Amino acid sequence: MNDNIEKKFSDLQDQFDVNEPNIGHQQRFLDKLNSSKTQNNVASINTSYWKPLLAVAASIALIVTLTFNLKPDTIEKDLASVSPEMAETQHFFSNTINYELKKLNTVKSPETEKLVNDALLRLEQLEHEYQTLKLNLKESGEDQRVIYAMITNFQNRIDLLQSTLLQIEELKTLKQNNYETTL
Repeated sequence: MNDNIEKKFSDLQDQFDVNEPNIGHQQRFLDKLNSSKTQNNVASINTSYWKPLLAVAASIALIVTLTFNLKPDTIEKDLASVSPEMAETQHFFSNTINYELKKLNTVKSPETEKLVNDALLRLEQLEHEYQTLKLNLKESGEDQRVIYAMITNFQNRIDLLQSTLLQIEELKTLKQNNYETTL
């Protein structure tokens, strides 16, 4: 191996640069070295002002990201969030309930006030049960039994309103018949 190295050096012997550098070479080299140090110092001074600001900005970005990602899911699940068909079903039931409620409020009178108030109280209980079912739907991962219970709850509300309206109509008919027979 030493033979190879010595052979290489002997082959390259005339190609080495063995001349002395120009006068002042060392001073020019030191000047360049010093100027690059001062430029680095200026650059480091400029970046030293930005580093704390960047750290604060990064911290704020991290806090905001964690806040939005770790915040519990506040979106309530209801029938509309299950599928488009269930959204239509919920829309239908909600519209029907609102329509029946308007009818109930139009027929409210001093004679029927107790019936209407009882129906509204029962309706409020059914709404509370529905809120519980919404929580169950979220926890169960859209269990079909919970979905069926939610639909049944809507149907119960409609049935309650319709039966109350029927009772009010019967009460009016009974009063009218009583009035006619007493004349």
